[in-house]
Amino acid sequence: MEDKASVGKISVSSDSVSTLNSEDFVLVSCLGDETPSTNNGSDDEKTGLKVISEEGVSFKIVGNGSEQQLQQELEDVLMDPSVTELVAGPDHLGGVEHGYPTTAVPPLSGPVPPKLEIVLPIQGAQESELNERSYRDEPSDLSPGTPVPDEDSVVFSKLTYLGCASVNAPRSEVEALRMVSILRSQCQMPLDVTLSVPGVSEGTVRLLDPQTSTEIANYPIYKILFCVRGHDGSPESDCFAFTESHYNTEIFRIHVFRCEIQEAVSRILYSFATAFRRSANKAPLAAKAPPLTPDSDVFTFTVSLEIKEDDGKGTFSAVSKDKDRQSFKLRPGMDKKIVIYVQQTSNKELAIERCFGLLLSPGKNVKNCDMHLLDLESMGKSSDGKSYIITGSWNPNTPQFQAVNEETPRDKFMYMTTAVDLVITEVEEPVRFLLETRVRVCSPNDRLFWPFSKRSYTESFYLKLRPMENMERKSNSDTLYEVVSLESETERERRKTTASPSILSSGSHGSMVPSPPEDDEEEDNDEPLLSGSGDVSKECGEKILETWGDLLSKWHLNLAVRPKQLPALVRNGVPEALRGEVWQLLAGCHNNDHLVEEYRTLITKESPQDSAITRDINRTFPAHDYFKDTGGDGQDSLYKICKAYSVYDEEIGYCQGQSFLAAVLLLHMPEEQAFSVLVKIMFEYGLRELFKQNFEDLHCKFFQLERLMQECIPDLYAHFLNLGLEAHMYASQWFLTLFTAKFPLYMVFHIIDLLLCEGISVIFNVALSLLKTSKDDLLQTDFEGALKFFRVPVPKRYRSEENAKKLMELACSMKISQKKLKKYEKEYHTIREQQEQQEAPIERYERENRRLQEANMRLEQENDDLAHELVSSKIALRKDLDNAEEKSDALNKELLITKQKLVESEDEKRRLEEESAQLKEMCRRELDKSESEIKKNGSIIGEYKQICSQLSERLEKQQTANRGELEKIRMKVEGCEKCSILFSKEGRLKVLSARKEGGEEDTDEEKEALKNQLREMELELAQTKLQLVEAECKIQDLEHHLGLALNEVQAAKKTWFNRTLTSIKTVTGAQGKESV
Repeated sequence: MEDKASVGKISVSSDSVSTLNSEDFVLVSCLGDETPSTNNGSDDEKTGLKVISEEGVSFKIVGNGSEQQLQQELEDVLMDPSVTELVAGPDHLGGVEHGYPTTAVPPLSGPVPPKLEIVLPIQGAQESELNERSYRDEPSDLSPGTPVPDEDSVVFSKLTYLGCASVNAPRSEVEALRMVSILRSQCQMPLDVTLSVPGVSEGTVRLLDPQTSTEIANYPIYKILFCVRGHDGSPESDCFAFTESHYNTEIFRIHVFRCEIQEAVSRILYSFATAFRRSANKAPLAAKAPPLTPDSDVFTFTVSLEIKEDDGKGTFSAVSKDKDRQSFKLRPGMDKKIVIYVQQTSNKELAIERCFGLLLSPGKNVKNCDMHLLDLESMGKSSDGKSYIITGSWNPNTPQFQAVNEETPRDKFMYMTTAVDLVITEVEEPVRFLLETRVRVCSPNDRLFWPFSKRSYTESFYLKLRPMENMERKSNSDTLYEVVSLESETERERRKTTASPSILSSGSHGSMVPSPPEDDEEEDNDEPLLSGSGDVSKECGEKILETWGDLLSKWHLNLAVRPKQLPALVRNGVPEALRGEVWQLLAGCHNNDHLVEEYRTLITKESPQDSAITRDINRTFPAHDYFKDTGGDGQDSLYKICKAYSVYDEEIGYCQGQSFLAAVLLLHMPEEQAFSVLVKIMFEYGLRELFKQNFEDLHCKFFQLERLMQECIPDLYAHFLNLGLEAHMYASQWFLTLFTAKFPLYMVFHIIDLLLCEGISVIFNVALSLLKTSKDDLLQTDFEGALKFFRVPVPKRYRSEENAKKLMELACSMKISQKKLKKYEKEYHTIREQQEQQEAPIERYERENRRLQEANMRLEQENDDLAHELVSSKIALRKDLDNAEEKSDALNKELLITKQKLVESEDEKRRLEEESAQLKEMCRRELDKSESEIKKNGSIIGEYKQICSQLSERLEKQQTANRGELEKIRMKVEGCEKCSILFSKEGRLKVLSARKEGGEEDTDEEKEALKNQLREMELELAQTKLQLVEAECKIQDLEHHLGLALNEVQAAKKTWFNRTLTSIKTVTGAQGKESV
């Protein structure tokens, strides 16, 4: 069952060390930026017990182990002296008043440790010349409860204690450095101390008087949450500090120290790191250890190599491999990264401490001197805690790698050797894993991805160790073993082939079941089949669909009763297009409205296992398109279902493997219905019983499977018995995930068909069928080979639908009665009772006592968590209520102001409407007046024009009359002899000089008459001209008045009233035109 302990955050600072609620640790190199994270060990694919001591020390027993192993590990916990209660003095001798830091003697630790699981990411520390010595003094007599000092500890002298202060964020590097700066600058009474740092996580940090070695204060390691040092180049570079918690309180304190030797700061932090990540190796109290199996001194490791290239987008992508030659496809001139995954697959788990070298060389069978060291970027455990990952950068443009940076001919390849040197805590000397792989350098224009298969190379290594005698072991060392041999799978196969060229295969005489043919595709013996592999066609014959259609029609008439022909149809497989409907009917989810409504409520709640769910979602069905995209619709729906079930079933919560089953259901129905079917399978089909009571029911299933093997496949059972291969080593995932995790989808869907129709006992049918069809191969394997065979070749050979159909036909043909299973179950419980009775009463009571103590500690921790959550919730609710009241007051004030503004706006609107009406009226009057004036001026102008035209006509008539009269006079003059003599043709008077003197008297009268007549005519002409001038003056006067009138009209258009009217028309949307 998934561990419910929350996972803390990891500080990635290069100057700090933080503890977390987990059971692993991580080493982070300062060379790279990548920081591996740690996670709960609960996502180990192997079923195992996880025992948590009172101090938080975790033990993981792979495959649940044996009772004796569990007893030994628990006795290790009870032997820890830090578990005993401490009789402490006052809580502290000095401290901080009102939040101000003051110099003080460090406070003593609390008496009862909280339950923690501790993990530590650390940075590489530089070794320096230090004043350190082993602390082996006898315990002082300060008080009866003073713990015995750790025998394996490091003592640092020439330190000054600057004081302590309260902090709110004990894992905040910023706040810690701020307090270090304050205490360093304000410390007035520093205290010289000697610091003792233990070498194991069960120890205690002690402050000693440098003169008398008297203990001043002590802090158990499990209480120390965070260590930090001052930044280089700052005044605080010679200081370090650690924060510690108080039991059952929310108070955290930071203790600040200054080192006389600045280089000692790094060594002190490294000692803290060592203390957190190491557990004491103590001799168990059990009288006798279990007997060693023949392969107990062999430790199997799986080492995978992955090459990544710069993809030009700022990231590195894994290169692919040629499917035919199994060679990596590289491109020349591209920066690359080498990623090594190291995973231990068998025997007792060894702790990988660090990697101190990643080497690379072109060629095969190269010498050590030809290997070239790569720059390490990061190292540490993977997110699931199963593998140790080392990443190094590789620049292929350097001269030593020229051979693997030049294009390789298409029909050729070359070899490349990669080596990784690891320091394993329990092993005396470093261990080197050597990988020889094929590579081919392709043209940059080649397509490197679509036609290729896997992207990593995997090799198995067998490390044979010999336990060291106490005399051989170095003092104060965790070393337990020395290396006898290290052999790879390739070397072992080569050696076996050389020893016996022809391997005879022993046939099976007790069974006529043939082994299925191998798949046409290449079976990779190193890489398991990805979950979610295989395509399932929805095509189905018309007759089959008609049969199922008739059955469903009858079934819907009475959903409470299954049709008689249903089991026979289900054994042949439900059509893919109908599986969603049929599965819901088989599970009894036809009336699940209450579960659907509850699901919609559950997804809104928080899950305590959110981190584990998120971690598992990303690796569920990675080969399926619907689930492979991070953050896609498939992963989102899968996360909701797993989260909802973890909240729904509080006793079991989220268990690893549920995500695979939920994913299978999601491929056939919406998430609400998928959740309903998942609940039915867990509760009504008994799947959740496998996770209860320390997997007791699961072990019963293993026993039943082995008894069935003994009856049906006795030769394979005997072979497994000789190898020491137990059912839990290979069948755990079959029962817990219902075969959904590793097998192709076509086979998985058929198994779910049978499960929903006939019950969970179908798992026995499928398991026995797998064992029968693989018997011939399994009889030729050893322990490691059998485990590897179950993990890799078995799932891959059923990628073919034909092979899967044959397997399911065999499974359906097997008859396993419930009576027989009940009998085996009774046998199992009888054996368990006998084992318990054979135990000594004291041991049984001690085991029961330890179990009750663990339950008590867990319940107390849950109680504390609930109390803290309750207080936090009340505080948060009070704060929310205050914020809501403040917001309500602010909104009420806003409402009043808004109402007042609304009233003012309405008054302003009314005033503007009145003003607008007045302006409209004024404008209307002005328009009327202007129009009347325009009409009046128009009439005057018309009259003036008429008068001027009349005067012009009269003048023309007068001129015409005058010209006529002059013409008449000229005719008369011309007709008169006398006058013609006096006047010329032009009408001018002639003066005849000849008759001038003689005829003057005769013509005087006539001349006088003519002159008079001429003067009259001239006078009349002058009067006419005068009238003409007067008329022109009047016309000019009228034109002047007309211009003035026109100017007045134009000015009236531009008046303020006219502009106001125009703006009002624009605002109100009035339609109309101004006429001028």
